[in-house]
Amino acid sequence: MNPYASYLGDKNPSEVIAATPGKIAAILGNLSAEQVNRTPAPGKWSIREILCHLADCEMVFAFRIRQTLAEPHHVVQPFDQDNWAKPYAVYTAQAALSTFTAVREWNVSLVRSLAAEDFARPMTHPERGTMTLQTVVETMGGHDINHLQQIEGIASRAASA
Repeated sequence: MNPYASYLGDKNPSEVIAATPGKIAAILGNLSAEQVNRTPAPGKWSIREILCHLADCEMVFAFRIRQTLAEPHHVVQPFDQDNWAKPYAVYTAQAALSTFTAVREWNVSLVRSLAAEDFARPMTHPERGTMTLQTVVETMGGHDINHLQQIEGIASRAASA
C-alpha cells in the first residue's frame, strides 16, 4: 500500500524522484534564513524541518531498497518521524538539502539500473502490509510531491508576508 499514491497520480515516480532535489534547491535559493526557519503554524514544520525529514526518509528509503534487493521478502522496520525530528534544531537547511540530494542521487542511480523483475521483489512493512519494490519507489515519489507542495506553500506565504 502506498499512502502517497494520490499525490503521485499518473506521474512517473522515477522522474519525480530525480527532479525533486533541484526543485527544492530552486525554492530555497529565493528564501532568507528567517523564511526557511519560520513555522507556518504552531506544531507544523518549517521548511528546514521538512528538509531534515526528507533527508532522514531518504536514508530510510536507501536502506529499504537495498535490503529488498538483498534479502528474500525483507521486513522493514517502521520509524516514528516525530521521534526522529527531535534533533532537527541542530541541522541547517543547507546541510539537510545536501544530505537529501546526495543520498537521492545515489538512490536514483540504483533505481535506474534495476531490471524490471527487481521492481517486483516483495517486502513487508508491518503497518502497510506486503508490497513490491515498485511500491517503495512510488511511495518516494508521492512523498516528495506531498512535501514539495508543503514547501511551496510555506515559501509562497513567506514571500507575500
